[in-house]
Amino acid sequence: IKSENGTVVGSFPSDEGWPFAKYLGACGRMVAVNYVGEELWSYFNAPWEKRVDLAWQLMEIAEQLTNNDFEFALYLLDVSFDNFAVGPRDGKVIIVDAENVLVADKRLIRQNKPENWDVWYESKFDDCDKEACLSFSKEILCARATVDHNYYAVCQNLLSRHATWRGTSGGLLHDPPSEIAKDGRLEALLDECANPKKRYGRFQAAKELREYLAQLSNNVR
Repeated sequence: IKSENGTVVGSFPSDEGWPFAKYLGACGRMVAVNYVGEELWSYFNAPWEKRVDLAWQLMEIAEQLTNNDFEFALYLLDVSFDNFAVGPRDGKVIIVDAENVLVADKRLIRQNKPENWDVWYESKFDDCDKEACLSFSKEILCARATVDHNYYAVCQNLLSRHATWRGTSGGLLHDPPSEIAKDGRLEALLDECANPKKRYGRFQAAKELREYLAQLSNNVR
C-alpha cells in the first residue's frame, strides 16, 4: 500500500508513539500536521553529542518502523535531511514528510506466502551521483516478511560517509572525536549498514550500531 501523507499519520498517530508529526486533518489532497521543529539538516554541524543522540534516534525509528507489535512494516522511500525534524523542547526526531511511505502487512504476507516470502531481503546499495538516492522494489517490499530497507535508507542517506546533501558529504556522524575515529568501530558499522560486505550483514550491523550509539549517547550525556 503506497500511502498518502494523511493516511499514514492518521493511521499511525504520534500520541500512540509513532514517529510522525501530529495529524490535524485533511481537505482534498492537502494534509495539515502540527509544526514539530527545525529540520534535521539544521543539526548537520551541531555538537558531536547532539548528533550522536539524533543518529541513535534515527536508527531506533528505522527499527520501530520495521519491527513492531502491530505487524506492519512502514518503509521510508524518500529519506533526506529535509524529511525529518527535531522537537525544540524534547529533542525528539519526527518524520515530517510521510508522503512516500510504503505500508506492508506482515501478517498478510505470512498468510498468503508469496514466492520467497520468508527469505530475508537485502536492499542493494545505490552509489548514484545524485543526492538522497535509494534503490528499492515496491513489489518485493510488499512480499517479504524480513527486509532491511529502513536500516539501509537511514545509514546510506543520513548517517554514513555515503550520505550527500546540499553539497556536503560525510553524513550526520562526520568528523567524530579522535578516539572514536581511531577505534574504527563506528565507521565499520556505518559502512556495513550502508553497503554490506557480508551476507545479511546489514541486519547485524544495524543492531550493533543501535547499541553502540546508545552507549555513546550515555557516555556523552
